[in-house]
Amino acid sequence: MDYRELEDTLARLPSVHAVRIIGDRDRVREVHVLAAPDKAAKQVVRDVQTLVLARFGIDLDRRLISVVQIGPDRLRADGERPVILGVHETPEGNRTTVAVTLRWHGEEYAGTATGPAAPSARLRLVGEAALRATEGTIGDEALALDAVGASAVGMRRVIVVVVVSTGPRGEEIAVGSALSHGDDAECTVRAVLDALNRRIGRPD
Repeated sequence: MDYRELEDTLARLPSVHAVRIIGDRDRVREVHVLAAPDKAAKQVVRDVQTLVLARFGIDLDRRLISVVQIGPDRLRADGERPVILGVHETPEGNRTTVAVTLRWHGEEYAGTATGPAAPSARLRLVGEAALRATEGTIGDEALALDAVGASAVGMRRVIVVVVVSTGPRGEEIAVGSALSHGDDAECTVRAVLDALNRRIGRPD
């Protein structure tokens, strides 16, 4: 199944800003939609179901679709920060390839990482792919994922990453974190972006 085509098609729906799909070769597991608040979330879900059924012949369970609604003023305010376009996981036997795609200032930046198809390796692969995608936005620096982990803070699950970088300023270590809302893969990408937030575009 071509998830990129499916995402691009759904992103053309009125009021939809971006779409990210998580799934394996044969089944969609999650559909995350970023939409404007001018239409009820339930209607956005129905629009997604109808388009997927009509265009791809897939009867999508509404429980797989999550919608976050943000107004255009908020999107403009976040324009200086990379936007997550997609996190794709492609299993190939006992190995998995993770691809992360970001958009920043109208350009797309993609990174991939391949490793064992094991749950314990999943977040590290996502973090490494996110680093490869981010490298294009920060200039002449080499990045490495030193550590990634999940911890409970009160009733919340938080993903924490440690990133090591070398560049004109020598070796530096940065820590980033993000609150998980059920999707640890996207949360890991957000944690990587959080760790590198001050370096993106080399503002300092």
